[in-house]
Amino acid sequence: MKKKKIKKKILVTGGAGFIGSYLTEELLKRGEEVFVLDDLSTGRWENISHLEKEKNFHFIEGSILEEKTVEKLVKKVDEIYHLAAAVGVKKIMENPLQSFLINIKGTEIIFEKASKKKIPVLFSSSSEVYGKNEKVPFKEDSDRCYGSAYNIRWGYGLSKSCDEYLGLCYFREKKLPVVIVRFFNIIGPRQSSAYGMVVPRFVKQALKGQPLTVYGDGYQTRCFANVKDIIPSLIKLMEHPHSKGEIFNLGSDEEVTIKELAQKIKSLTASPSKIVFIPYEKVYGRYFEDMIHRKPDLSKVKNLIGYEPKISLEESLKEIIKFYEERKDLLSFD
Repeated sequence: MKKKKIKKKILVTGGAGFIGSYLTEELLKRGEEVFVLDDLSTGRWENISHLEKEKNFHFIEGSILEEKTVEKLVKKVDEIYHLAAAVGVKKIMENPLQSFLINIKGTEIIFEKASKKKIPVLFSSSSEVYGKNEKVPFKEDSDRCYGSAYNIRWGYGLSKSCDEYLGLCYFREKKLPVVIVRFFNIIGPRQSSAYGMVVPRFVKQALKGQPLTVYGDGYQTRCFANVKDIIPSLIKLMEHPHSKGEIFNLGSDEEVTIKELAQKIKSLTASPSKIVFIPYEKVYGRYFEDMIHRKPDLSKVKNLIGYEPKISLEESLKEIIKFYEERKDLLSFD
């Protein structure tokens, strides 16, 4: 008689968010018991409401800044995926203090509570940590370069960079098993355009026949990865014995200019929309700076877990367009 597999109990902070909701789904499919902590400030109940009847799913509405709530949950679980954060350039520019505190203080609380039981933590960082470094592709040990302290645009990257250092310190001094993952522009259905995310914004503008608003000259480049390629890799990294105390880039290295992205979406939607260019300062204020190129070196994660992005940008865009065509009620939101 085979022994029944013991389920892991897993905490996903930010589990009602775009990436967090897909991760929660996948963990439940694998038979894990999942606790989602989310204050719904950027996440949406709609993203996970279909999981409400799952017996192994538990939703707790609350913030990672609430120490007692976090401590209570951490005592119950075997692993933590820490995805909760202030996200999006727009939100960072509009709420710099709140964003900085959530990212720094909230992450410290997670690491500190987890360290008491040496619970493995996968921490979601960002390509923003590379700042103004123009030597692409970015490697995990590449230099970081930030702009003036007066430019709040760099606050997000700086906060995530501090979180990474914090995680590595907990790993080295308190033996906390920490994996750090730097996301590079993850896209897919459910992603909100409310916080400056360019793909859902372009898709919604195209479907509504509105101008596709490109910020800057449109020659800045990005690499977009489908969330369905990312989720299994997060779980593999969490489970791999040699991932702890390490940083991994995760995304796609298929590069595209934002102008080309707008053209692709216009073509795929057969939209009559015009593509218009808006100076950054009109959107974000006088002192805004952007990263010109953002391309990851993926060799480290490929070598460790065999990661290979399989879904092309065009396939991803078609999937997102179909999502909004079927959910026309969402076109008026954000």
